[in-house]
Amino acid sequence: MPLPVLALLALVLGGAATALQGPTNARLAVAVGSPVNAAFVSFFVGTIALGLLALTLQTRPDAAAMKALPAWAWLGGLYGCLFVVAAAWGVPRFGAALTIVLMVAGQLALSLILDHFGALGVPQQSISPTRVAGVLLVIGGVLLVRRG
Repeated sequence: MPLPVLALLALVLGGAATALQGPTNARLAVAVGSPVNAAFVSFFVGTIALGLLALTLQTRPDAAAMKALPAWAWLGGLYGCLFVVAAAWGVPRFGAALTIVLMVAGQLALSLILDHFGALGVPQQSISPTRVAGVLLVIGGVLLVRRG
């Protein structure tokens, strides 16, 4: 299915924002004393921003739908915490490029598994040699970035 150009641009910009998040939170970690404190501040600022966006867009959650969610659907914030803390910790030690490449390699590897099994409600797409080769190329990129 072809994606609209605006959707593709939004996804690329979202990915680019993750590259900014690591160095930003790494600098914040120095000021506030730890990657965990930096993540707390980051999520606090993000919560305020999301609250303002929700007010602006006049969005309201569907309480009935929320009650029907499986338990795992409430864990997205925990994954975000892990990402922010890991990036704030990794960037000062390994640099932004290697940190992000390692994180993307992890995302791709787990994404292949989620797709293959159709886990967590994603459309099922079997693992294929081509898809595995794509992930291996990213992991190869990790090695090249590390050596560079």
